[in-house]
Amino acid sequence: MSTAGEPPRLAVLVSGSGRSLANLLERSAAGSLPARVVLVVASRAGLPAEAIARRHGVETRVMPRGGLDAGAWSAAVFGACRDAGATLVVMAGWLHLLPVPGDFADRTINIHPSLLPAFGGKGFHGLHVHRAVLARGCTVSGCTVHLVDDEYDHGRILVQRTVPVLADDTAESLAARVFAAECVALPEAIGRFAAGSLP
Repeated sequence: MSTAGEPPRLAVLVSGSGRSLANLLERSAAGSLPARVVLVVASRAGLPAEAIARRHGVETRVMPRGGLDAGAWSAAVFGACRDAGATLVVMAGWLHLLPVPGDFADRTINIHPSLLPAFGGKGFHGLHVHRAVLARGCTVSGCTVHLVDDEYDHGRILVQRTVPVLADDTAESLAARVFAAECVALPEAIGRFAAGSLP
């Protein structure tokens, strides 16, 4: 947890566009998110998320896995989070399985674009999720914020938000509706962490 009276210090792990990161930075700057992003870790160079972080003056580290095994990569990434004084690690579009060290076991969360445990696990990311939801004929979808453990999309569920699946939806239109829900659910989970009220 964060030190009493201090907002959580976030390390945000990204592998893509950085839309969730931008949402957190904007809410933090506006005062509606009781947290501060102190570090962004990008899984490869040249990501849009990296540019977003730098525009906001946030320390950014590019840390590709390269030839590292999972344990060594985890040690490097979480070591950077530790060095930055992060009290909460947020995987926001991070697409890699990363073992979580003990001191971050209850302080690492992920946002996923489905109602877990449905449509989760390896390979279920981005439009792949929404195509699967539509192919299954679901009438509702949504997003999930969960604690991260050593399996894809598996840890304890913290926050879920639902959205309807419409008859004329495409994967893209459903993705847009789910992302709007993500923009509420992830700050909600961080706010609960700040208040010490996560389940």
